[in-house]
Amino acid sequence: MKGIIVAAGYGTRFLPVTKTIPKEMLPVGTRPSIAFIVDEFVASGITEIAIITSRRKKMLDDYFDREIELEEIFRREGRPDKLALIAPPKAVITFIRQTEMRGTGHALLQVKGFAGDEPCVVAYPDDLHVGTTPLAAQLAAVHARTGKTVMATIHESGDVSRYGVVDPAADGVSVKGFVEKPAPGSEPSHEVSIGRYLYTPEFFALLAEGWAKHVQGEYFHTYALDHLIAAGKVAYCRTEGERLDTGEPGGYLEAILRNAAADPALRPVLERFAREQLGLHR
Repeated sequence: MKGIIVAAGYGTRFLPVTKTIPKEMLPVGTRPSIAFIVDEFVASGITEIAIITSRRKKMLDDYFDREIELEEIFRREGRPDKLALIAPPKAVITFIRQTEMRGTGHALLQVKGFAGDEPCVVAYPDDLHVGTTPLAAQLAAVHARTGKTVMATIHESGDVSRYGVVDPAADGVSVKGFVEKPAPGSEPSHEVSIGRYLYTPEFFALLAEGWAKHVQGEYFHTYALDHLIAAGKVAYCRTEGERLDTGEPGGYLEAILRNAAADPALRPVLERFAREQLGLHR
């Protein structure tokens, strides 16, 4: 199974830094956020990955390339620990450029040939996953049982009006409807979609069909997804583990803090800051 990461957007919520630095390269700890997605794919057995980029995202290509000069320095110094930190992932990564910013549906059409005739996992790098079983592997397990396209979800007990909300079928796994940003009180459930999908090849055929009818403006993946839902060919997978939303500055800061709390080297710094600056005590 192949993996696709949609990373062509402007990242305007993080301006001015994203004027020159791709949002996907903003660090969570000492690693860029996109590295978490690649690691998730590799841990799920996915070793062929396409990253959809734009002309402003050359830094992504450089990051996943080898750094020959540093490798040689660390070899001479006998520093296998440093070599491990800069080693490229154990995957073949292809970069495919979206030359026009015409929406997520248009972006995914750029990788139709890469996806081929097999299911693939699509990730939007605003959503990071922390847990025992990688999220892509969780989606693959549901697909293996159902043969369907699979949407990753979380249960949101509060207001869901800013989310896409799943209308679950009675079997507890199939999707019978999907509502984007429902008005409060009109939501079909509190099962909300997050940025991870497993698409069957039929998805890309429908995506191309919708694009042929599209007139102007941005084109989104919802045309194909809605048609698959109507045909009873979509399931959902409630995420086991924790989802970190790095798509806006507040969520990004929370991801940094959670990463620091889990790092033995950084946790004392975080605790000291909490005591001295925030007046918090354990």
